[in-house]
Amino acid sequence: MTRVAVVKKEKCNPKACGDYLCVRMCPINRTGKECITKNPIDKKIVIDEKLCTGCNICVNRCPFEAISIVNLPEKLDQDPIIRFGQNTFELFSLPIPKHNKVVGILGKNGIGKSTALSILSNQFKPNFGNFKNPPLEKDITHRFSNSELGDFLKNLYENKIKISYKPQRIELLPQYYKGKVKDLIEKVDEKKISERLINELQLNNVLNRDISELSGGELQRLAILACLAKKAQFYFIDEPASFLDVTQRIKAARLIKELSKDSAVIVVEHDLATLDYISDELQIVYGVPAVYGIFSQTKSTRRGINEYLDGYLPDDNVRFRDYKIKFSEAAFSRDVQKEIEYEYPAFNKEFNDFILKVSEGKLHKGEVLAIMGANGLGKTTFLKILAGLETPTNGNVEKVKVSYKPQYIQSFDGTVEEVLRKTAKLDFESGWYKQNILEKLNLHSIMKNEVKNLSGGELQKLFVALALSTDAKIIALDEPSAFVDVEDRLKVAEVIKEFTIKKEVATIVVDHDVQFIDYLADSMLVFEGVPGKEGFVLSPLDKRTGMNKVLKLLDITYRRDKENNRPRINKPGSQLDELQREKGEYYYS
Repeated sequence: MTRVAVVKKEKCNPKACGDYLCVRMCPINRTGKECITKNPIDKKIVIDEKLCTGCNICVNRCPFEAISIVNLPEKLDQDPIIRFGQNTFELFSLPIPKHNKVVGILGKNGIGKSTALSILSNQFKPNFGNFKNPPLEKDITHRFSNSELGDFLKNLYENKIKISYKPQRIELLPQYYKGKVKDLIEKVDEKKISERLINELQLNNVLNRDISELSGGELQRLAILACLAKKAQFYFIDEPASFLDVTQRIKAARLIKELSKDSAVIVVEHDLATLDYISDELQIVYGVPAVYGIFSQTKSTRRGINEYLDGYLPDDNVRFRDYKIKFSEAAFSRDVQKEIEYEYPAFNKEFNDFILKVSEGKLHKGEVLAIMGANGLGKTTFLKILAGLETPTNGNVEKVKVSYKPQYIQSFDGTVEEVLRKTAKLDFESGWYKQNILEKLNLHSIMKNEVKNLSGGELQKLFVALALSTDAKIIALDEPSAFVDVEDRLKVAEVIKEFTIKKEVATIVVDHDVQFIDYLADSMLVFEGVPGKEGFVLSPLDKRTGMNKVLKLLDITYRRDKENNRPRINKPGSQLDELQREKGEYYYS
């Protein structure tokens, strides 16, 4: 019998589904055995995974999509590394830290990446599926005695090694550390390198600020500093690029890369350009989100990313996705010559200690205008002025209907389906909307979920869908790729581009993922200036000129991968890097 992984989600609502429909429909229960039973405490269902045959009748009949039953690969005949309860997620392997190396971790959301780092940093201990009577530390190390992880875990539990861990949820930092930024930095600076890190990560202006007052980008840079300033043999860094602008991402990557000279570093990241730039080796996590996850064998960075995009791992003989992720040349070179939708004049916006200067520009129907530049230069202010949420100090900006997705999004009451129906109205029932918005953004599986219970990536995709569901001439999206994994990022880009063309709207996208912008943009605005003091932007540029300008500011050059056209950062000092710099072509030909 095929072994299955069963996950019972919190959406289970026995009172509203018709008196335990799944229990009554289960064919195993009809034989006198109890595959699905009622939990006597919370009255919710419990599925016996040894009896379950994976027939999926309960999955198909559940009105709340609260059950997932997945056939596990045949080679998974061992116990999982960890499981937190019955009918919950299972993780079957762990990444391998290597001295003097940066090991990158790539995989979808909800597949065990952060859980694995938590185990390696001793926040959780492996229980091998025995969550009721977890094993002792000596039993754990004995189980791994014939693997590379055995010595690591033994030394970890005996406090012979030191771990420095930057978690994914940096927004929780103010809950654990109270007081001013400078006090936290002084406390963690074991290497006495805080002065350099403060300058490199541009934290000078927030040293006297309370941690609770920091923005997402400032919290991220502070968390990276706190991690790097500690003396440790192992550094585990979870999603360092989130909230950072493109300049800060490269700076942070260079600093993290420097650690690998005498330490072991593991980095989890969704930004392919950052991951490619920072990693010496790569491990892919595959499986089914929220059901089970497996770490692949270690691979070279280029090979690993290309195999992930291909959806097939030859060494593991596993196809984990039935389609390839491709970067078509057409996505990079579409020349838009369309009717003008909107013209904005030159204007200024002045605050107490900041001024934004904008040159006049035009937005075209069917065109995606991408905006890039460092944080603190006024990109969000620009969008808010066009959307009528801010008023310029000088200049008369004509009001026009804009559908605006803000940078920082908040949840609210209601299910995903309820809020989408309310916004999209009649379009919600159209075949085009279901196929090109709901399916491509993978919102079908969470339609019954409460918005307040969504993950960061799910919430982001919902807000993109809401922006595209609003009747407007201009769509303005502020950082739509934040928290979204690699596969869904390109789907989000594809949805935005196709919507822009079909509906003949003008779309403006602010984002810091160079590959996301490279895939999406038709033309560009490049913001320059001094963060927090002055920002300015000239009229829109064609895509090649804009990308070349951005990459020159970052002091990096780009090329395309020969296998799949994936944009890649050239290694500094490489022959191609030096050749492109000599020609002044930082953006690939």
